[in-house]
Amino acid sequence: MLKMHHQEFEPPEELKDTIKCFWYNRRDFGAQQSEFEVVPDGYAEIIFHFGSGCSISYNGCLQPLPSPCIMGLLNQPALLHSTNIFEVIGIRCFPWTVFDLLGLQPGRGLRIFEHPVAALQASLSNCIEGGRIDEAIAEVKQYFLDARAVAIDHTLYKAGAAMTMAKGTLPVSEVAVAAHVTVRTLERKFKQSSGHTVKDVSGLMRFEQVRNRLWHHPKSNLAGLAEELGYTDQAHLSKEFKRYSGTTPAAFARKAKKQIIHDFVAFTSGKE
Repeated sequence: MLKMHHQEFEPPEELKDTIKCFWYNRRDFGAQQSEFEVVPDGYAEIIFHFGSGCSISYNGCLQPLPSPCIMGLLNQPALLHSTNIFEVIGIRCFPWTVFDLLGLQPGRGLRIFEHPVAALQASLSNCIEGGRIDEAIAEVKQYFLDARAVAIDHTLYKAGAAMTMAKGTLPVSEVAVAAHVTVRTLERKFKQSSGHTVKDVSGLMRFEQVRNRLWHHPKSNLAGLAEELGYTDQAHLSKEFKRYSGTTPAAFARKAKKQIIHDFVAFTSGKE
């Protein structure tokens, strides 16, 4: 049986426009290698991991997952593998802020990078080995407070706030109105900062709402969810859900009735 512990930590006020939360996750998979999915959502993650290591499936082959790495917006589940104790310190960022926060060019999916933040790996590992989780989180928070030098684009902040409040249901034209810019300017800024379009991010935000609702309330009415979240109809919701999760809403809901597992990088379902 998979043993798991998960905690989330609020960011300091000065970082709330760039970072959604900091989090810690500990899993004991046992001696046998286990496979688990990271399901897409509307956030990008900076990941530090510790313990027995982790591999990711890429083009049918397993490759070691470096630490740290960025798990950017996904358009389909990522398949990871680990054994024994596997622990993670994560920084959950808004997709339009993560690359500016680190001073990197935008990219998609899994991102391996060289950056001074990697110097935290050794000290964080010492904290994790000693069970000092709060100390590890405090160290990561302080790093980003000290290192933050890039002013956040207020256009993107306003756009992101509007999209988040509407849970991804706003048309691009209305997001532009909320940000007080033209659609063309908004799209250009979004592409430059995140590597994705406003529509890409909105689609993932909506998917995340459906996914969470079905996970915690498997008997939710799909037609009602489709109407609530601005899908054309239930068929549109089902198509988009399968696009991002690789499974149908009905199959996902059936699985949710059997087992509940908390977030990993975004949200995961275990396969053992």
